[in-house]
Amino acid sequence: MICQKFCVALLHWEFIYVITAFNLAYPITPWKFKLSCMPSNTTYDFLFPPGISKNTSNLNGRYEAVVETKLNSSGTYLSNLSSRTTFHCCFWSEEDKNCSVYTDDIEGKAFVTTVNSLVFQQTGANWNIQCWMKEDLKLFICNIESLFKNPFKNYDLKVHLLYVLLDVLEESPLLPQKDSFQVVQCNCSVHECCECHVPVPTAKLNDTLLMYLKITSGGAVFHSPPMSAQPINVVKPDPPLGLRMEITDTGSLKISWSSPTLVPFQLQYQVQYSENSTKYIRKTDEIVSATSLLVDSVLPGSSYGAQVRCKRLDGLGIWSDWSALLTFTTQDVIYFPPKILTAVGSNISFHCIYKNEKKIVSSKKIVWWLNLAEKIPQSQYDVVDDHISKVTFPNLNATKPRGKFTYDAVYCCNEQECHHRYAELYVIDVNINISCETDGYLTKMTCRWSPNAIQSLAGSNLQLRYHRSSLYCSDVPSIHPVSEPKDCHLQRDGFYECIFQPIFLLSGYTMWIRINHTLGSLDSPPACVIPDSVVKPLPPSSVKAEITVKIGLLKISWEKPVFPENNLQFQIRYGLSGKQVQWKMFEVYDAKLKSASLPVPDLCAVYTVQVRCKRLDGLGYWSNWSTPAHTVVMDVKVPIRGPEFWRLISEDTTKKERNVTLLWKPLMKNDSLCSVRRYVVKHHTSHNGTWLEDVGNHTKLTFLWTEQAHSVMVLAINSIGASSANFNLTFSRAISKVNIVQSLSAYPLNSSCVILSWMLSPSDYNLMYFILEWKILNEDSEIKWLRIPSSVKKYYVHDYFIPIEKYQFSLYPIFTEGVGKPKIINSFAQDDEKHQHDADLYVIVPIIISSSILLLGILSVSHQRMKKLFWEDVPNPKNCSWAQGLNFQKRTDIL
Repeated sequence: MICQKFCVALLHWEFIYVITAFNLAYPITPWKFKLSCMPSNTTYDFLFPPGISKNTSNLNGRYEAVVETKLNSSGTYLSNLSSRTTFHCCFWSEEDKNCSVYTDDIEGKAFVTTVNSLVFQQTGANWNIQCWMKEDLKLFICNIESLFKNPFKNYDLKVHLLYVLLDVLEESPLLPQKDSFQVVQCNCSVHECCECHVPVPTAKLNDTLLMYLKITSGGAVFHSPPMSAQPINVVKPDPPLGLRMEITDTGSLKISWSSPTLVPFQLQYQVQYSENSTKYIRKTDEIVSATSLLVDSVLPGSSYGAQVRCKRLDGLGIWSDWSALLTFTTQDVIYFPPKILTAVGSNISFHCIYKNEKKIVSSKKIVWWLNLAEKIPQSQYDVVDDHISKVTFPNLNATKPRGKFTYDAVYCCNEQECHHRYAELYVIDVNINISCETDGYLTKMTCRWSPNAIQSLAGSNLQLRYHRSSLYCSDVPSIHPVSEPKDCHLQRDGFYECIFQPIFLLSGYTMWIRINHTLGSLDSPPACVIPDSVVKPLPPSSVKAEITVKIGLLKISWEKPVFPENNLQFQIRYGLSGKQVQWKMFEVYDAKLKSASLPVPDLCAVYTVQVRCKRLDGLGYWSNWSTPAHTVVMDVKVPIRGPEFWRLISEDTTKKERNVTLLWKPLMKNDSLCSVRRYVVKHHTSHNGTWLEDVGNHTKLTFLWTEQAHSVMVLAINSIGASSANFNLTFSRAISKVNIVQSLSAYPLNSSCVILSWMLSPSDYNLMYFILEWKILNEDSEIKWLRIPSSVKKYYVHDYFIPIEKYQFSLYPIFTEGVGKPKIINSFAQDDEKHQHDADLYVIVPIIISSSILLLGILSVSHQRMKKLFWEDVPNPKNCSWAQGLNFQKRTDIL
């Protein structure tokens, strides 16, 4: 015969099981199938399960096994049957109801060891079977449920599954030996339902699993025909997770779920949902490949229920169990979307369906309010259909927080009646400034941005995202669909800082801040940055500052940084050293310059200098200021002039000698430029000529005046040389008798100032200046003096004058030819009290005038108040009835 057959294999001492060929094995289907075993010598219809096609002439022999059972003669059920009965077993299902039965002369009968059982001889035996691969792809499960119900006796049910895994089911395979099959004892419950577990290695998911069942029930042992399955094709996923329902922004009901996490293939889903509303009740199921389903025409006050299950999308597979039933009830007022998060300047719309008691309100009767305080104009309304109203908000401003509420409440109302439910509108200003700078070594770019500009929104987080283009930036930056997040860290100053390293100097980095929230995400306006254009150079180095010798300018020099290689401009700031430097600025735009010389008012002061730089084309940032450099005080020029000096003359009448003591004040830095090492007195007489006398650092010198005329000059010497301009004083016996000061008066203004005035007579001598001396009279006190220009006729002397003391004032005219005769006074002028009184008048008169004006103002206000109080209780006669028509301006004689 063409049909291949195999020899009988002894599987157990109680039975012999024959497998004719592997291609006769029953392929396990994704749905339940049945195993039916019936006596072969009965012709009663009820022995076959309903719907099975009974064919005793067709000997196709597929999916069946022969069972021979020895019956117990003592049983009461089968007294008219033979003691040996052959059972034929086959698989069938609702989809394939063909269950062929062998005839008595069939070749290849298989017999099993006989057992004592009477209960199956009339009714046969039937089992429901379903097999699948668990989602974790580690366990193959077969579920066997007995359909035999014996009302008289509860027989034990025992099931064993024998299996072998084969690589490939070939056309002519070798018969597996007895030792090849592994036995699994199935776990049976009291309800005669058993579950068999077969472990399957991951590497053998695509192999063929060949198996059969050994079922012991009611004292009989049944063997199923062989069945086969490829584990990967009968995977039963777990039910979908996270089933949820929500109303979308478009007003549809969205049923969504999550797929099982362990399946290695795509799934399809079957959704069952029902709707119970005031209009109708409906039940529907749909099969989809996505993890969500939209249901249109959602109505307020309705109840929706949904379940979902899944199986493999392509090829064979088994439906998972149904998920738990989820119920969702809509409110009487439906807003879609219920919440909106948007940016300033955008346009958004809300939709609403309003149900009042059991009736849906017409959309034409719906009005909208904002925060129940502001009615929205009807020009912003739109009627979508009979029941859906729409309101649009154009060009929105940022939401102003009201206490703990960070949103605006949008109410949909039925004319004058508003439901307590509302929609929430969040409007955020997303204008965030992102500033970046590239370090002076051109190795990294640091970007900073502040979240303070964004209104705080609970549950939101901020993230910087960027896209790098290959070269430069586009004219109008835009958010690229492909972007990367960047880690940013909050600094102490409240800014976030993000570091890009390494960087591409000429690439364009488009950046924006994304605000992520459960309501959606918003993006700030994008900004594009080229690292080469935002370089902050290193500060200039080797900065030096000095006051140039003989020229007298502040010279600053520096070295430009190595990077960047662009031409740079420089900025210099300088000022007098101190705790708070008053800076002055100077710009250098010549990139080739490395120094600058600046005029300063004080050549003998210490200056602090700093330099910074920036690209000459204006791109990038100013560098940090360099390390401060300081000038050193040193002599830069010869002293401008020698010191002012005066003399004291003492005469020794006994020796007929005159001693002259020269007095001078130390030269200031501005005049000495910038120090004095020593003073030298230059003498000149007609007989002895000219000679120099070194005084050192002393400020006085005494010499003997012996000749008729003796000229002296005091020179200041520093490291550069002697002062160029000096004061000259000549002592002449003849000129000392010249008297040109006719009068001298002193008027005390206060304890710190005295006014001196004088009158001169004509003279032929060249008057250079005056020397004024003063001291306390009758005391050996220090003589004070000062030089007064020759053009002055009145002078204010500032000093501390004691009112009870008397002072002596001496005014010396100084001529080119010598010192003239002084005018000396020993007291203040006679009319000092008059001057004092005049000075007091300047203070007292303004006080008297101000007081008078203030007094007049007070009297005027008081007069008005008294007038009002006096006439308050006097009635106006014009308001009296008897006075109507009378002219109160006309005199009337009283009779």
